[in-house]
Amino acid sequence: MSLWTMPAELSGWFALLAGGLDVRSQARFLALLGGMVFARGRRTVTSWLRAAGIAEEFRPAYSLLWTVGRRAAELATRLLLGVLRPLARGRPRLLFGLDDTPTKRYGPCVQGAGVHHNPTPGPARQKFVYGHVWVTLAWLVRRPGWGCIALPLRASLYVRRLDVAGLPPEYRWPFRTKLTLAVELLRWLAFRLKHWGVALWLAADGAYARREVLRAARRENIVVVSRLRKDAALRDLPGPRPKRRRGRPAIYGKRRIVLAKRAGQRRGWRVEDFELYGRKEARRYKTFLATWRPAGGVIRVVLVEQDGSWAAFFCTDPEASVADVPTAVSDRASIEQAFHDLKEVWGAGQQQLRNVWANVGAFHLNLWLHTLVEVWAWERAEGRLIDRRASPWDDPGRRPSHADRRRAVQRESLRQEYRAAGTGRGQARKYRRLARRLLPMVI
Repeated sequence: MSLWTMPAELSGWFALLAGGLDVRSQARFLALLGGMVFARGRRTVTSWLRAAGIAEEFRPAYSLLWTVGRRAAELATRLLLGVLRPLARGRPRLLFGLDDTPTKRYGPCVQGAGVHHNPTPGPARQKFVYGHVWVTLAWLVRRPGWGCIALPLRASLYVRRLDVAGLPPEYRWPFRTKLTLAVELLRWLAFRLKHWGVALWLAADGAYARREVLRAARRENIVVVSRLRKDAALRDLPGPRPKRRRGRPAIYGKRRIVLAKRAGQRRGWRVEDFELYGRKEARRYKTFLATWRPAGGVIRVVLVEQDGSWAAFFCTDPEASVADVPTAVSDRASIEQAFHDLKEVWGAGQQQLRNVWANVGAFHLNLWLHTLVEVWAWERAEGRLIDRRASPWDDPGRRPSHADRRRAVQRESLRQEYRAAGTGRGQARKYRRLARRLLPMVI
């Protein structure tokens, strides 16, 4: 088997992930990661194997994906503690994003696949999509000049109750809702980061601003920021407890708060500059404290005026500043960009696997390579990541896309490969071997 010469940082991180597998599988795992970086065309597993030079060992490689899927939580922990922890030093607060995304599948006998709601219907207005749905947790971190970048950590496969019956009985796959999967991801995250001494924030999609997730986040000391429904059953703050009255103090107020009426009132609106989607914008806002039963207590509500209308957001930390709420909500959009890059750059969902655990393993490999490439490019100058000579019409002020960063990894790997071939003994043999590996990439 052949292993591409990766940059030193990536090689160390690959070896760190491989340490969570059996010794007999580590070399094949490293080769498979290298093949994913250099795979071309449709990103099926066979394209990974061809680029890795292990096409003759395709059966053990498929078994390896099954193993990676079963050990995804352990390997994700290695990624979090070994790769991302140095990047989190000095940050008083860490913001994470939670959302789900579908990957389309085709063909029969795909375990765990089913009919799901299509979040991007497109021109054809397809309301449903057949495939897998992944509840994904990512770290949302800002880089100067690039804005907020999403670094995916771990995902859980959602299988409908109707489709669970089609899985092999020996898998003992329980039915879990998306909210239950989200709670499991939050518990995993809080347990791994409990000794870091930093505040944990979660920017979640409005569909996950439900009682199960909010109560679990409160137990794990995670602050949740999300969109609030305009018809949310809010209450005012409870008044002081009368003297000589026994029992616990009241948690919720008696008067109901109607968001539409609050937004319609002219008084109370202010103007402030918020950092939204990578740039500062002046927005009118109104904020107040309320009590909400799904959150289990007091929340901070922020009404923001946009495009002639208004939107409501909330934060489970009543002491949070107003600017932190819309900023965290806007940063959550970076996970949508990560989903786009996972599907367009790495080909998530194109692997054409039938086994459910192999699908879990392949999707996590895409997640981790996306994160590793982003971290590798974090401290590098933009001039080393973008080669605009072949595209003079490109905007010189555009930040490097994820595809640019992936190509930068390829160039750096080939550069090291050429250097290695030009030193030491047997140079002709090394050049011939390198040529045999490069020719399939250009033909």
